[in-house]
Amino acid sequence: MPSRRTVLAATAGVTAGLAVGTSANALGSDDKRLPAIVSRMTLEEKVGQLFVMRVYGHSATDPDQADIDANLKEIGVRTAAELIGKYRVGGIIYFTWTHNTRDPRQIAELSNGIQRASLEQPRGLPVLIATDQEHGAVCRIGKPATLFPGAMAMGAGGSTADARTLGRISGAELRAMGVRQDYSPDADVNVNPANPIIGVRSFGAGPDAVGALVAAEVRGYQEAGVAATAKHFPGHGDTAVDSHTGFPVITHSRELWEKLDAVPFRAAIEAGIDSIMTAHIQFPALDGSGDPATLSHPVLTGILRDELGYDGVVVTDSLGMEGVRTKYGDDRVPVLALKAGVDQLLNPPTLDVAWNAVLKAVQDGELTESRLDQSILRILRLKSRLGLLDRPYVNAKDAGRVVGTAKHLAAADRIAERTTTLLVNEGGLLPLSRRTHGKVLVVGADPDSPSGTTGPPTGVLAAALTELGFTATALSTGTNPSAADVDKALAAAREADAVVVGTYNVTAGSGQQQLVERLVATGRPVVAVAVRNPYDVAQLPSVRACLAAYSWTDVELRAAARVIAGTVAPRGALPVPVQRADDPAQVLYPIGHGLTY
Repeated sequence: MPSRRTVLAATAGVTAGLAVGTSANALGSDDKRLPAIVSRMTLEEKVGQLFVMRVYGHSATDPDQADIDANLKEIGVRTAAELIGKYRVGGIIYFTWTHNTRDPRQIAELSNGIQRASLEQPRGLPVLIATDQEHGAVCRIGKPATLFPGAMAMGAGGSTADARTLGRISGAELRAMGVRQDYSPDADVNVNPANPIIGVRSFGAGPDAVGALVAAEVRGYQEAGVAATAKHFPGHGDTAVDSHTGFPVITHSRELWEKLDAVPFRAAIEAGIDSIMTAHIQFPALDGSGDPATLSHPVLTGILRDELGYDGVVVTDSLGMEGVRTKYGDDRVPVLALKAGVDQLLNPPTLDVAWNAVLKAVQDGELTESRLDQSILRILRLKSRLGLLDRPYVNAKDAGRVVGTAKHLAAADRIAERTTTLLVNEGGLLPLSRRTHGKVLVVGADPDSPSGTTGPPTGVLAAALTELGFTATALSTGTNPSAADVDKALAAAREADAVVVGTYNVTAGSGQQQLVERLVATGRPVVAVAVRNPYDVAQLPSVRACLAAYSWTDVELRAAARVIAGTVAPRGALPVPVQRADDPAQVLYPIGHGLTY
């Protein structure tokens, strides 16, 4: 944490640079001071302000040597402070894998170090620090931060009040750590069960329900003073291709887009969304050029800005993803994105190439400096609205007192209990009785746990059931169990009163499916818990009980355990339809299906 003198000096420097004699929040003050800031910026500073970049290390000035080496290799600088000094970037994105997120106080101190490095530059401006804290499957800041159920689980709960609470609590914790922009919520309508990249990150398949939850979460983040980001415009919910590794094509008609994909984005805009993230997808009905939406003027300016009336910040999805790099080189992508209507250029694979390409485009006349000014004003308006121009620093000591409080964790648990969905319960197998089914074997898939959760899933479920009075043991059989894994599980099942099996994206004829079928054949009661996609139930026709947890984070697995034990009743309802495995044209369980006790 910087000294009070340093904070006051830096803040005074910003205020003096703005030539503002009254409060920065005075009515109309931004109309004068923000253009004044832009008018004093050099062209190079303007180019830098458009970029949001990753950087390795837990400290802005003194990262570990391995992180220095990674920075030198990928960015050509040693530290975050050097990155800011060289490129004057307007934003930084935190990741777990870049070692930015050890613990709340460290994150707050890193944020302060980044702000100090930027404010000490000539005409220095505060940095907009962002991360992907979607909850569920995608979270960059883990324990002790409060981790909520993911979007599809929230869709199963169906409560806009809970979605707003999630945004408000998550936003308060992020802000305490100096993170002012969250790349959440996901506004995609997931209508394709085979979607490999969105899936449970979406609230569901009903556009109106998705829109209501998106708007509620946005309002929660706004109440906490953090910028929410609706993604991925114009809609990434109906694809079987991952835009990280390929170039998806959405075949919706314009009419279907209006009724389906557009609905949650309209709701987000009506809720005053701070920023919208683009999708690296081809959408021929909206733009027949074959360009990804991120680089499409008809999509971003013609539809998003002109038709939907959105004048907030537009940020690209990561420019390192294959979906945006398929058609053009890394030097053309950032220029074309700006020409399309983008404001923030997120995480280019090589910053030097992207930064210099934008600079050259202005020098050569392909881009005008006034075009850059439009985006910079939007970015500065957002920074001002978030209070960054007046209070860029956080109190690092406060982070530990705000993040992961008992009250916040209890709220997450209560919300999770309202999301667990009971899909099958033949013969009233659930809830399990501790008297008749006291000895429980927990087997199944153990995918890598989402960032900062305890894991593995079988262990979390077994520990939770043990706390609830059962004698539970865990046996991981993996996402693709071998014959030996299955035999080991069968031997253990014969010693148990009941079996709980965690499933993860089960497919026909897979090892997971065979494991479940053979466990059922032992005669032991088998309870399946789909720890990711609820579609697993269609591949498990013989199980007597099946729950959908929607993610394999601790909070969702513990809630599932409480439902299994009967300490809470299941209350979730499917936010997506589940099709029959033998006839996908037929619905096995419709939207809204959910049993209770």
